Amino acid sequence: MDGIENGLCEGLPKEEMQAIQRFPINFAIFSLARSHRGLAAHLLRDIGLYAGQEIMLMQLWEQDEQSQQSLGFTMRLDHSTVAKSVRRMEAAGLVTRSRSPKDGRVTLVKLTEVGRELVAKSTAVWTEMERLTSKGLSEQEKELLISLSHKISANMESKM
Repeated sequence: MDGIENGLCEGLPKEEMQAIQRFPINFAIFSLARSHRGLAAHLLRDIGLYAGQEIMLMQLWEQDEQSQQSLGFTMRLDHSTVAKSVRRMEAAGLVTRSRSPKDGRVTLVKLTEVGRELVAKSTAVWTEMERLTSKGLSEQEKELLISLSHKISANMESKM
């Protein structure tokens, strides 16, 4: 397998090498996701955000005053994870929460001025991540990666 030949197994115990050989796609996805999240966390730390918060800020920038449920849907997060993140963002002064006047069970999330100011910085972080993650890839490879990612996501989501 290419991933194994490219050093993915280097320095790993024999048992883990066997798992990588048996499940190369799973390990490649896991490794990619972990690296991406690590890079995001590193770059976002400099602007005072945790990974995932920037997505919510950008989503609210596009359409402010969204329900927590809609924020979670985009990121494929459960209600409790979204609620915890929104509470943390509210404590940092990035968003406000209020009850929907139409349905008191719905919590609406809205950007504050501080949150609005971080949207541009978040976008700059994502621009840098896009540059770093696609470095050395041809346009055809980028298109293939996107296409395959969508197919894999659809395969997994069909079973959830």
